[in-house]
Amino acid sequence: MDEMKLLKLLADDPRASVTDLADILGEKEEDIEATKRSLEERKVICGYHTVINWDKTNEEHVDAIIGVSAKPERGKGYDNIAERIARFPEVSSLSLTSGSSEFLVGLNAKTMREVADFVGEKLAPIDGVAQTVTMFILKKYKVNGIMMNDIEDTQDERLAIS
Repeated sequence: MDEMKLLKLLADDPRASVTDLADILGEKEEDIEATKRSLEERKVICGYHTVINWDKTNEEHVDAIIGVSAKPERGKGYDNIAERIARFPEVSSLSLTSGSSEFLVGLNAKTMREVADFVGEKLAPIDGVAQTVTMFILKKYKVNGIMMNDIEDTQDERLAIS
């Protein structure tokens, strides 16, 4: 079975049924189930997520991105710092990056105060963290390839280059 084709199908539609996947790939349902299970056990597939447009709910919700400058530990690099940051339940994503910050931390909270408390009380005091820069998400237009608002199908207004 072509695992890459299966992964691409699941990335586009994680809710696709085993029956549909088997039909598309021309495989047996049992083979699809076994391959999915294997991919999950090997941590190739790490989860199935729902994208929620919180702006269309009555729920208070704040997303923030925090740039974290850090000093690597001898013999460990950034891994120990990353592990400590990743353990906080408020952290939705964590990436080692190039550029002005070593890490980008995605954070989900109910209020801006919760984000501020997290940064001041939990994140900044971690040994090796030198500086933080907090950016609040004001509006999401596209998340994981999904448009967040109903954008009308309008004609491209850019001028043609001749």
